[in-house]
Amino acid sequence: MSHTVTLIPGDSLGDELAPVVERVIEAVGVEIHWEIAAAGRKAYEDTGDPLPPETLELIRKNKVALKGRIRTPLQTGYRSPDHRLHKGLDLYAAKRRIQNLPGLPSRHQGLNLVITHECTEDVNVGLEHELLPGVIQSIKITTRDACLRIARYAFEFARRHGRERVTLVHKANIMKRSDGLFIRCGQEVAEDYPDITLETIIADNACMQMVSRPQQFDVVLAQNLFGEILSSVGAGVAGGISAVWGELAGDQGIRVYEVLHGFAPRLAGKGIANPLPFLMPTVAMLRHLKEMEASDRLRRAISATLEAGIKSPDLGGDADTQTFASAIIERLD
Repeated sequence: MSHTVTLIPGDSLGDELAPVVERVIEAVGVEIHWEIAAAGRKAYEDTGDPLPPETLELIRKNKVALKGRIRTPLQTGYRSPDHRLHKGLDLYAAKRRIQNLPGLPSRHQGLNLVITHECTEDVNVGLEHELLPGVIQSIKITTRDACLRIARYAFEFARRHGRERVTLVHKANIMKRSDGLFIRCGQEVAEDYPDITLETIIADNACMQMVSRPQQFDVVLAQNLFGEILSSVGAGVAGGISAVWGELAGDQGIRVYEVLHGFAPRLAGKGIANPLPFLMPTVAMLRHLKEMEASDRLRRAISATLEAGIKSPDLGGDADTQTFASAIIERLD
């Protein structure tokens, strides 16, 4: 079966790593027609828009996209293209799988948890203004509708995949009304899933528990900010950005698989970038496309390559990008 997928290289090393993904997919034997779309700084320089309307249309048409990292300028500059992507396509749910990758050293073993978080609200909306000179107010948005649907997304995922527990992360000891609403919505949805246990935990403690004993978590449910923080912490304990990937979903059947965390402009043009942050969401994308065998073969090949000690410099090895990719391809069979 042939598939059409929107490919967004993004910023930093995306232009170097996207062709590696195409090469590996061809070797796996899955027929994918890639439609390249622009987003990020180069798109801004070329068109004046870091997320051109054509990119959103291409994702909407193809329903599946693979996206590299898109950088948002600090302090000044254009709005986050990622947030515009979430809002423009109503991709309200982010899923981050935190799982050990054989052959990749990590601080903890036995990890198999999933972080789900809301994408369209919370502080991610970027609403802020200056009340008086030197006094900035940032506004956190929380609505009942958004809380209910991300909670249901988490519980539905838990039920479909045989998960037993959902842990809701909050700061309701301080944000009593907004995070209090989030807890109430989680409790309301939980009544429809008596087979799944709902727990709540304050965000500070959740970070400590994620570092000290992450195996206790099964499905984590959060709003945007705490979800992003815990996703980064989870990547750290699972072996870094090479072990994790992201998925964005909404109710229109659109799925965007994305590279999580990290920019390394210092590596640009040197040919030594690690392709795993781009290949891991590709593994997940193949499963969504019902290419189960290909997905499993690619994941096994990645693990076998790491276990053979073939790694990029950031992982402690000496393999350049193409050598690393070639080693994975050699182990596909």
